Amino acid sequence: MTTTSPSRPSRVVSVRGALPEHRYSQEEITASFTDTLVEGSVNAAVVERFHRNACVETRHTAMPLADYADLGDFGQSNDVFIRAGVELGSRAVVDALKAVGLTPADVDVIVSCTVTGLAVPSLEARVAQEIGLRPDVVRLPLVGLGCVAGAAGVARLHDLLRGRPDGVAVLMSVELCSLTLQRDDTSVANLVASGLFGDGAAAVVAVGADHPLAQVAEPTQPEVLASRSRMYPDSERTMGWDVGAGGLKIVLDSSVPDLVRQYVGDDVRGFLADHGLTHDDIEWYVAHPGGPKVLEALQDALEVDREALAMTWDSLRRIGNLSSSSVLHVMADTLADRPPRPGSYGLMLAMGPGFCSELVLLRAPDAAAAAAEAVA
Repeated sequence: MTTTSPSRPSRVVSVRGALPEHRYSQEEITASFTDTLVEGSVNAAVVERFHRNACVETRHTAMPLADYADLGDFGQSNDVFIRAGVELGSRAVVDALKAVGLTPADVDVIVSCTVTGLAVPSLEARVAQEIGLRPDVVRLPLVGLGCVAGAAGVARLHDLLRGRPDGVAVLMSVELCSLTLQRDDTSVANLVASGLFGDGAAAVVAVGADHPLAQVAEPTQPEVLASRSRMYPDSERTMGWDVGAGGLKIVLDSSVPDLVRQYVGDDVRGFLADHGLTHDDIEWYVAHPGGPKVLEALQDALEVDREALAMTWDSLRRIGNLSSSSVLHVMADTLADRPPRPGSYGLMLAMGPGFCSELVLLRAPDAAAAAAEAVA
């Protein structure tokens, strides 16, 4: 277990998501999956049940549905991953920077995360060339963290900015889950994944405590106070990929909700207690939409009702699970549609391969309190 101390907060000043232009209903995706991609090898009624139970209505895909049947091997899929990933990642980063009057040349550090393709040079290096990041920008690619990487990436921005308090740091998440589909895999895990995961990207812009943008007490630009990482015992095969000749084959065990119920509640209570807080102090949650059963388990672990995770449920319904990008889309939606009360505490959390979790303590700035403190 690792924890970062509260010290001086960094500030998330902008969060933006980017989605591919191709958008389909769950029914269209189900029909394409059963009729074309795995034709004759699965029971259509079983697939329809799994897809219906995912609570997803629409998803975005990197390519038109009809084009997936033409992907012959992992190399072809990965070529699409790089091409589409650079475009989506570039769009997310530029949009997030523009929203707060910054340019790519202002970025000191860029952290990237993905688990749905391979790229060397890594995606953020390719995006740097595309949008004009400085030649001396510090790069940190996070590969293999999966769904937890969105929250972990925000935590790592905070860690980096503690050592560069006047700096600008960007997190870029790119996940093209549709390109990992295994057409010859009829396992329950692959059938569940085919109904749950979508494609998308997101970017977070954060600044250190001494940056001018950190001096503006805007409730929709939360402070990052602390984070905690947690890995769980005997859970390596709970979630991840098996890498073979056909590419990335999903590992997704049905025990995930049980692990959430077993560990996450105590982890959250201990984390909050270490910062003088309790469950009652948290007014808003930014949670990763792992799937309906995972979200129900998370509600039990956090001792909250469905409304507390309403933004997460809505994101799952509208765009599916985007792996690491999802929790960042939930954060963008929360700040835009349900701005937190000034001075209130929030909790960002996600789980992923390891099996692990990441907790990030947030606080909405209070302009009135800041002004009173300055006068005092």
